[in-house]
Amino acid sequence: MAIGPVQLIVLGFRRPDFHGEIVAELERLRQSDTIRVIDALAVYKDAAGEIEVEHLSTLSSEEAVELGSKVGALIGLGIAGEEGLEAGAVLGAQAAANGVEVFGDEDAWDVLADIPNDTAAALLLIEHHWAVPLRDAIARAGGFRLGDGFISPVDLVAIGLVTRQEAEQLDTLLEARTTA
Repeated sequence: MAIGPVQLIVLGFRRPDFHGEIVAELERLRQSDTIRVIDALAVYKDAAGEIEVEHLSTLSSEEAVELGSKVGALIGLGIAGEEGLEAGAVLGAQAAANGVEVFGDEDAWDVLADIPNDTAAALLLIEHHWAVPLRDAIARAGGFRLGDGFISPVDLVAIGLVTRQEAEQLDTLLEARTTA
């Protein structure tokens, strides 16, 4: 089976207050075969910038063994300590020797640096099952991805897709969570 398009989503939390809602929604999406969570990490950064990592998962035991810690490998986070760092370096060198292009410094995304001190982040590596037929149709038509990104509610107001009131309600909800 070919893998669907994969996306790394990084969500920040000023004062995490998890009630299981996020995991429940991810599980609902998995059950409907819309997405698959390949891997998920919670990263806590204290006021001094020190990082603590916790592996999160909705994967079965078999999937977890098969996939390992892909987010950590993707962002260069040596969860397995020096052993994990060395294993990652060996795999990276093998990939480069096999002609796999590696990101240059100008293309790199330092996910950990983007997490503000004294906050937490959830890093979700998601496979979009729903997009496989669309991706394949685009490829058959000779198309390719030039870029992608989520659009902010403010920009959606500017183009008339949501009302200012709807965007303000979202901002109020998010602001209430960050100042509480």
